[in-house]
Amino acid sequence: MDFTHSNLDGIDVITIEADRIDAAVAIHFKDLMREELGSKTGRVVLDLQNVDFIDSSGLGAIVAVMKLMPQGAKLELAALSDTVDKVFRMTRMDSIFQIHPSAQDAVAA
Repeated sequence: MDFTHSNLDGIDVITIEADRIDAAVAIHFKDLMREELGSKTGRVVLDLQNVDFIDSSGLGAIVAVMKLMPQGAKLELAALSDTVDKVFRMTRMDSIFQIHPSAQDAVAA
């Protein structure tokens, strides 16, 4: 699984460069994110603009990543497709994560 990392106005933005986060990649995704987030502080935005599908394993991996965040860091989500947004709403994870329409909106918030 590939991702790109950028820093916009002091906010770390990690853009997932895959169309799926499912059982086939969930563990790999979590491991990569653990390495990437190890020393982050402040806000981190996970940009899901390219992700068209997420299953329960992918959702679990994102929740696990949130729990792995260092003290003082906060994981926020951005640019959820309609399908991915529906999964977050059906599982009520939209009440756990701050979700933004886009990474730019997250940075501006």
